[in-house]
Amino acid sequence: VQLQASGGGLVQPGGSLRLSCVVPEKIFSRNTMAWFRVAPGKQRELVAYSATGGSTWYATPVKGRASISRDNVKHTLYLQMDSLEPVDTAVYYCNTFPMSNLGGQGTQVTVSS
Repeated sequence: VQLQASGGGLVQPGGSLRLSCVVPEKIFSRNTMAWFRVAPGKQRELVAYSATGGSTWYATPVKGRASISRDNVKHTLYLQMDSLEPVDTAVYYCNTFPMSNLGGQGTQVTVSS
């Protein structure tokens, strides 16, 4: 199964992006879904997750600037990122949480002036 993230791009500091990830319905409806990111030269980092029951969690570096949501009709996971900073530059992936062996291309987010 491949999960395709989209919505990344080049944005100036202070800008916003909304990332999307369409997930097969059976996976989406049964699992906590999450966004991860891999910044250049760094290890993979959990950014946020959204449980099926509605609870959410955010990593400290993005808390207050990120909002994760899920559309249960479209079985799509979203990540709204505001007040973007250069340190947010990374490839962003969606997956279950805990992470499972789902493949897929991430989406590049580059924050630069």
